[in-house]
Amino acid sequence: MTNRLLQISWALGGLLALVAVPAGTAAHAQDRTPAGYAVTDLGTLGGANSFAYSINRAGQVTGGANTTGQNDPIAQTAFLWAGGRLINLGTLGGSACVPACSSEGAAASASGTVAFLSETANLDPDGEDFCEFGTHRQCLAVLWRGGARTVLPTLGGRNAEAFFINSLGEAVGVSETETPDDACLTPSQVHQFKAVKWSPALEPTALEPLAGDTVSFAFTNNDRGETVGFSGLCSNVTLPPFLPPSAPHAVMWDVNDVAHDLGNPRDGAGDNVAVGINDHGQITVNSVMNDGTIHAFVSSGGALQDLGTYPSDAFLTFAPCCNNINNAGQIVGSSLDSQFNQRVLLWRNKDAAPIDLNTLLPEGSPWYLVVPAGINDAGAIAATAVNIQTNEIHAVLVSPIHGPAPAARGGAPLTLPESVRATLRSQPRR
Repeated sequence: MTNRLLQISWALGGLLALVAVPAGTAAHAQDRTPAGYAVTDLGTLGGANSFAYSINRAGQVTGGANTTGQNDPIAQTAFLWAGGRLINLGTLGGSACVPACSSEGAAASASGTVAFLSETANLDPDGEDFCEFGTHRQCLAVLWRGGARTVLPTLGGRNAEAFFINSLGEAVGVSETETPDDACLTPSQVHQFKAVKWSPALEPTALEPLAGDTVSFAFTNNDRGETVGFSGLCSNVTLPPFLPPSAPHAVMWDVNDVAHDLGNPRDGAGDNVAVGINDHGQITVNSVMNDGTIHAFVSSGGALQDLGTYPSDAFLTFAPCCNNINNAGQIVGSSLDSQFNQRVLLWRNKDAAPIDLNTLLPEGSPWYLVVPAGINDAGAIAATAVNIQTNEIHAVLVSPIHGPAPAARGGAPLTLPESVRATLRSQPRR
């Protein structure tokens, strides 16, 4: 029952949060609060859309973008935004699989090495759809370094995904095993899977699930070598992106790769996913509550601290994958209220009230932030945004303004056109 509740609630988070039907206007002329952030458009790879997924300490952004012929919110190609330009990371499908094969840039290390996931030209013999682009192609984890792609080994299965890479060069994600499981909840999935950590030498280590569980999944790791994700059974967890991730246990694997259950919060329904960790060991966790709402928590020193709901009638307040908390303790997230108004949020620290980031953009900005993708130690934020003048959906960099600033936008959430909401609704949510 609680797992079904989580699927429904996460579906609201992963889909309705992107379908926001807010009412109101962009700004109030009498609000003269200085803008706190400026927005840089990262562009596309020649197609219509681009989506941000992570940002590193150097301000480099990774994500997925449409190339020519990929003008929809699902098919996309991995990119690294560095030095003011988008670098096309390609796919493992080769020229025979363009534009049918997709890839996504998951995260970049401080040195610019990118961990990403890519389809191949091969259809999965078991009909699995591990990348969940809807093509049922084989999916593999990849590292990109200076123009060269290296496929990361699996744990024996055909498929794997890389989701993050730390400054030590350790990448983490998930890999299939050879163990079949006819009870898997995720559609088309017929094998068990485990969280995996790849060493700088590309050697895979399975991050074992908790005792009594059979599958695990890793979202991100920090520079101390700690990793976070979830643990459960193939019958009670769902994999990202289209079926939002759900699991009974939020987990932290320590530097020795030993799994620790982060617990169930007070009034929690028993569905918990750890989605971020900083170098001080502060961990962000999304949990379904007994009343059906979703709250974001910070785990520090063994205790789960509720970040609350924002606004007060929000039934969803959550942190995205994966670098959503920086070393200063700043956290980015999203919320959805009872009228389906969406807000992109910033917590200055775990004890501070959240701030609606869209209200802090310059008054004349054409951009409306819809999905945060990470925050670095300088406070720069990667996000996906809608241009309210052209209805284009692009990855953007949201940078703190230091010094004199124009007036802030302020005001209520914007009403997005149905065509834009439909595009966002179908976009993958890693």
